[in-house]
Amino acid sequence: MAVIQATEKDVETLARLMRAEAEGEGVQGMLMVGNVGVNRVRFDCLDFKKIRNVQDMVFQSPGGFEATTKSYFYQRARPQDIALARRVIAGERFHPATRSLWFFEPTGDCPATWYDQPNTGRYKAHCFFSPIPANCPNI
Repeated sequence: MAVIQATEKDVETLARLMRAEAEGEGVQGMLMVGNVGVNRVRFDCLDFKKIRNVQDMVFQSPGGFEATTKSYFYQRARPQDIALARRVIAGERFHPATRSLWFFEPTGDCPATWYDQPNTGRYKAHCFFSPIPANCPNI
């Protein structure tokens, strides 16, 4: 059962985002990016209030994803990427992105916090950050 509602267009958009943001980090990295995206749709808090679907999440401005400004984001989603997007839409979660709403690639070590939210871990080049419960009680 899906944890968010998603049309075929949403699945393909999320698949393209996951690939564009983390293809170099393999399947696991792409799945973690998908977790962050799904979390932004699911949890109505902080910078992501009123984000109701994948299209809102991917193209949020400000606060969206850098990949949407790059030409490679607009390549057709591959079947294997679509399969990964379906997994996170179905509710699969991967630490450290399980409850994360942010990730980024620092030039060095992961900072302890990002916009006052704690670091939950690193996977290859990306650091992940999850809100504290007081800031996002539904997560």
